[in-house]
Amino acid sequence: MIDIKHIKKSFGKNEVLKDVSLAVKKGEVVVILGPSGSGKTTLLRCLNFLEKGDSGWITIGDKHVDIKNAKSKDILEIRRKTGFVFQNYNLFANKTAIENIMEGLITARKVPVKEARKTAEETLKWVGLEDKADHYPSQLSGGQQQRVGIARAVALNPEVILFDEPTSALDPELVGEILDLIKKVATKGITMIVVTHEMSFAQNVANKVVFMDGGVVVEEGSPKDIFYNPKEERTRKFLSKFILTDSMYYI
Repeated sequence: MIDIKHIKKSFGKNEVLKDVSLAVKKGEVVVILGPSGSGKTTLLRCLNFLEKGDSGWITIGDKHVDIKNAKSKDILEIRRKTGFVFQNYNLFANKTAIENIMEGLITARKVPVKEARKTAEETLKWVGLEDKADHYPSQLSGGQQQRVGIARAVALNPEVILFDEPTSALDPELVGEILDLIKKVATKGITMIVVTHEMSFAQNVANKVVFMDGGVVVEEGSPKDIFYNPKEERTRKFLSKFILTDSMYYI
């Protein structure tokens, strides 16, 4: 469904991605873990061309793109197949919650306004914010803004949703409700790639866990394999910093 081959990306002399390859099956939830600076966010941003990689290939569904030679049409097709949930929400400050959701439908998907509004209303209800439709981002809490961000991605009905540390900007008491919402998205069968430091989420929701460090994929496998039988020393060292409580144990 998604095939990433040999992606490389440097910023000046800083080689952030060093030949990263990854395969994701349709409907799979893949969680990417790793220390800060390991290349996780850059990889996500390269997948939908928020950053253009230096080389490599991306296949999403039936679309195969050579990154180095990607044309505007190729980039647009890849973006139409993806939804992106940002850690800092990235909502339009001058648009209401419902307008933020409608924008991508109307602009990118060319959906008629009436149909876009209906989809936006249904999605806002699905995330529990139907009463906030006419509120601007400044009138919403961080958790509510992230709910709108998730609704915006889901409304596009993409082939894959990319989540870039979706709880990192939230107050601790709001983290759980957003993780529960992402679990709800997973029940829709949408393919998801999630960058997060939330270990319990990785254990309980992911089909596959990927550990990155130093711009490479160090190890990947099932949550049980990665958390309780990691093969690589770098993985073991990273996970040793986190205390796994009984409630987090893989079943």
